[in-house]
Amino acid sequence: MKIRSKITLVFTLLTGSLLAIIFILVFFFSYQYTEKEFFRRLFERAYIIGQSYLEKDEVSEQIYDQILKKHYQILPEEEEAVFQVNVSRKTIDKRSNGKYSDKFIEMVFKQKHAEQKFDDGYRVGILYTDNEGDFIVVVSANNPYGEAKMNNLRNILMVAFVSSLFVIYLFGRYYAGKVLKPISKITRRANEITATNLHLRIDTGNKKDELAELAITFNSMLDRLEISFDQQNNFVNNASHELKNPLAVILGETEVTLNKERSAEEYKEALRTVEKEAQRLELLVNSLLKLAQVGHKNEGLMIESVRIDELVIEAKDALDSSRPENNILFDFSDLPDRYDELVVTGNHNLLKVALTNILDNACKFSMNQEVIVKVTVLDSSVEISIKDKGVGVPADAFKNISEPFFRAPNVRGIKGFGIGLSLSQRIINLHRGKLLIDSELEKGTEVKIIIPIHLPKFLGLKF
Repeated sequence: MKIRSKITLVFTLLTGSLLAIIFILVFFFSYQYTEKEFFRRLFERAYIIGQSYLEKDEVSEQIYDQILKKHYQILPEEEEAVFQVNVSRKTIDKRSNGKYSDKFIEMVFKQKHAEQKFDDGYRVGILYTDNEGDFIVVVSANNPYGEAKMNNLRNILMVAFVSSLFVIYLFGRYYAGKVLKPISKITRRANEITATNLHLRIDTGNKKDELAELAITFNSMLDRLEISFDQQNNFVNNASHELKNPLAVILGETEVTLNKERSAEEYKEALRTVEKEAQRLELLVNSLLKLAQVGHKNEGLMIESVRIDELVIEAKDALDSSRPENNILFDFSDLPDRYDELVVTGNHNLLKVALTNILDNACKFSMNQEVIVKVTVLDSSVEISIKDKGVGVPADAFKNISEPFFRAPNVRGIKGFGIGLSLSQRIINLHRGKLLIDSELEKGTEVKIIIPIHLPKFLGLKF
């Protein structure tokens, strides 16, 4: 069932239920009023009958005539009865013939009046005291006019209820369609958006209601998707370019070498060229695999206690093997007295990869000038500061430096693939940390890695 039909049905049911309750209450209170009014008329008739039968000898002829005129205005199917009673003994003469229930007579004695509804009509009784003694006056009658009015009211309410339900359904369907019209527009617009036209956006309307919030949220999602698609396209293009270069060199070198007989030295030189490009290709492939692993396979990675001061020393040792000419210096002046304050939870290998990449960039882009590594303990995290005196990052390139394969214009002459910083960024994000970069062109760059001491358990990692 569509939402429009659901809204219409729920609206009709709720409004119909409310109308049904109102109509039932109207009929109930009208019926109660009709009964009370008829009982009141029966009480009036009972007093008139008492005066007519029992006070004839005590009133003037003129007053008696007035009583008779009132008495002649009888009610439909009216029956009258007057019985002498003994109030003290609560007994009634034999003329009642047991027609009236003991409960009814007892109520008359107790309250001096009583009313009763039975199958054939209504009945009232009063205790009437006269100089001749005590009497019970009973009047019974039907109320066909009141019942006719109630039947008419019931039919009117039923017709009104059914008609109202039909009208409510039509109005509900109309307004449900009107309310859902913006959603239909959003749906049509969303169906128009594909991978080839991600620049299209949903109309946000007045920007004040919930549908506008939905459109704004959807547009924000499209912004992220567009950026992701652009990054993916750039990644594919750049990766293809980087992969083609060493492959082209390898194929070209082997083709030239095999074109004719060469000397042993020439073959060795060709193999050295192939080896160099193959190593470059291997480094690129390994970097891409690590990037893909961190980006898409972070579930189930083992985390452990990692001591940061030992981690930076391990990263320095690893870099000494691949870049022995580095000039990395440690500043441990702010280390705490207790070593356990330097312990964080995380994946040791990934954190080492992230730190090694950033240290390698600092050495590479500063031409192996002095690089200062400082470790500081904050309130609930540990900060690693890496400061170099290199070429710096241009201001217009800052927004793209974390993208894979991106290289600032001033470092394109330096060997590299542009993957290291992107990989480090993803690893630090995985650990719910922060990577802050402050750089000034031709003066150097400072990179701060902030890692929380306690890693949240909702990352899907295994402890």
